Amino acid sequence: MSDLMRMTGMYSGMDTDAVIQSLVSAKAQKVTNLKNDQKKLEWKQNIWQDLNKKIYNLYSKTLSDMRFTGSYAKKKTKISDPTKASVTATGNAVNGVQSLKINQVAKAGYLTGAELEKKVDSEGKKVNWESSDKLSDIDSGLVGTTFKLTVGRNDEAKTTEIKIDENMTISDFVSKLSSAGVNASFDAANQRFFVSATDTGLDKEFKLEADNAGAMKALGLDTTATYANGSNATRIDAQDAEIVLNGATFKSSTNNFSINGLSITVSGVTDKDEELSISTETDTDGIYNMIKDFVSEYNDIINEIYQKYNAKSARKYSMLTDEEKESMSDEEVEKWEDTIKDSLLRKDNTLQSIMSSLTEVVNGAYEVNGKKMWLFDFGIETLGYFEAEEGERNALHIAGDADDEAVSAKDDKLRAAIAADPDSVIDFFSSMCKNMYETLGKQMKATDYSSIYKVYEDKRMKTEYDDYTKKIKEAEKKLSDYEDKWYKKFSAMEVALSKLQSNQNTITSMLGM
Repeated sequence: MSDLMRMTGMYSGMDTDAVIQSLVSAKAQKVTNLKNDQKKLEWKQNIWQDLNKKIYNLYSKTLSDMRFTGSYAKKKTKISDPTKASVTATGNAVNGVQSLKINQVAKAGYLTGAELEKKVDSEGKKVNWESSDKLSDIDSGLVGTTFKLTVGRNDEAKTTEIKIDENMTISDFVSKLSSAGVNASFDAANQRFFVSATDTGLDKEFKLEADNAGAMKALGLDTTATYANGSNATRIDAQDAEIVLNGATFKSSTNNFSINGLSITVSGVTDKDEELSISTETDTDGIYNMIKDFVSEYNDIINEIYQKYNAKSARKYSMLTDEEKESMSDEEVEKWEDTIKDSLLRKDNTLQSIMSSLTEVVNGAYEVNGKKMWLFDFGIETLGYFEAEEGERNALHIAGDADDEAVSAKDDKLRAAIAADPDSVIDFFSSMCKNMYETLGKQMKATDYSSIYKVYEDKRMKTEYDDYTKKIKEAEKKLSDYEDKWYKKFSAMEVALSKLQSNQNTITSMLGM
């Protein structure tokens, strides 16, 4: 619209705005049509983006995993006394029963200081030491002392020297210990130093000593000393965990062991003649649920594709004008627009290509041990045309699935096949998923019209959207210019009528009328 000031109908008495709007209505409708077409394209882009996200997740996560046979190698395990150890099994674990003895669990080195003698304040009262207090105030003999902290053992050991000066505070001393490779703190409430290794095992063990014989005692860190207040310093030595699995001894700096597919975490020591039993077997439920989850994800996608492709026509539903929206409730507007959105991919060729590719994969035969097998050999197939729900005729159903009312009463062929011959089941599904992975990979290859990992022509649609923006701008400019032209003409007419009326008034006045 132009920002020009317009003279409308002052002398003619005409509804100039209404007349001009009628004259420019065709061009105005063109602008509206372009905006409506761009809006529908935007809806279509959003629909494709949502669907593409689901397809890409299937491709990049589920299929990427399930195309490898190792992903199905699921085992479950039990231990006779879970209070002393927990065990999980990977696909490499051997089925059977194994024996376990736990000789010792891993510990971290720990030094708990004795309670310090309280200091005396200016009034002669005994009060607690604070982290901000100087070590020289605790004992003047500490000044000049060098503490030596060694962390680790053998060639990996690291030694740090900490020299005490007259200004070093308790907090400074604790900070230097921590920087040297241990956990250190001072508990002002209990008046004790605490020093511990950063982790369990001998590799993290530490040793703290001083070149001044009384320095360790002055800070309450001498475990051999006797303190006047009756407290004492204690030391817990670090140790590695040690187990015996099937007669073989294993050590670890932590309480975790990873041995031949078993992950063992120990928490207690077995009695002298006690042996724990670990039983491992194929996790039939784990494999079954993996396949069931895949079928569910596949169904979600194939049902959506089927429903969008076979959606009802929305030819009778035009885009709502602002006036029409005002006369409707928000729910009515949403329902109307959803009807249009649902039809935007109706009979879409790209959608049909994806649907055909996916159904071809799941309907195909795959060789297992020299024999061709199909999904229905494992009790997985679609329902009959009249049995299936509307819009779900390509969905797969697993016979015997308790969560699927349509087939829950049938024999559970899949679970029986996994229990009897898991390798054949794994070979079949890994082959099928590999085929689907490669098929979708081809669908998502980058082209001149689509980006990588997109099943639709997102580049082309973006170009079309940008073209609409350009066309709308041009059409609005033409509409504005066209309106201005008519307003100028009617304005000129009003000026002419104004002059005519003025002349008539002058003549009338001259004639004395």
